[in-house]
Amino acid sequence: MKNFRPAKRRVGVSVGESVRIIRELQELSQNALGELTGIPQSTLSAIESGRVNLGLERAKVLARALKCHPAVLVFPDWDIKKESAAFL
Repeated sequence: MKNFRPAKRRVGVSVGESVRIIRELQELSQNALGELTGIPQSTLSAIESGRVNLGLERAKVLARALKCHPAVLVFPDWDIKKESAAFL
């Protein structure tokens, strides 16, 4: 582990992009994710495109369906070295 180097950040990811990326990695369509969550496909599309805010409750529902922690969806660009929750 001596030669371990953390990966460099290449691109920033928005909340909507994080939802889309995780959905696509799991090979789910918006319709399929809508069926799993009860969130209409049109709302999922609006979230992914940034027209609608994700919100905490929707993040919990989506995270459960996508099998990830809600923070992965809500805070995709969080860098613990740069920011502390105590200062927010």
